[in-house]
Amino acid sequence: MAKTPDFTKTLQEVMAKFPVDTSSFQDAFKSQTALGEKMAKVALAAAERSTEISSQWAKDTIARMGELTASKEEPAEYAKAVSDFTTAAAEMAAEHMAAFAEVAKKVQMDTVDLMLTAGKDLASDAQKAAEKATRDTQAAVKKATAAATSATAATAKA
Repeated sequence: MAKTPDFTKTLQEVMAKFPVDTSSFQDAFKSQTALGEKMAKVALAAAERSTEISSQWAKDTIARMGELTASKEEPAEYAKAVSDFTTAAAEMAAEHMAAFAEVAKKVQMDTVDLMLTAGKDLASDAQKAAEKATRDTQAAVKKATAAATSATAATAKA
């Protein structure tokens, strides 16, 4: 019966000739965590500001409700109070929605800025990694070529 050859030792020798530098993986991980941290800060700042806007809107509405629920002398005053409340509520809605739009606009601008910066950093890191890989590969090829040449010369002498 034929036995399947064991290439384990050969593969280990080949892998030893081409070492892998894991620092690029570590740098990529650090870059990703830094980007994640910055994105989280943007999101948390937006959530905080949105909460402030919502809270202020609720306070303003509750304050207006007090005016609406106060007792009146004349029935027409109730109609006027409802009309005033409705008008004020519409104005408050427009103001607060504009504030929410500003928050969204700021988040969008900050996110685009972060992504552009991350893209530039990524391109720079990729270029550095490619240059290092090229240097390492060329060194490994020279070393392998020298080893093969010396092995061939040794075989020729024998």
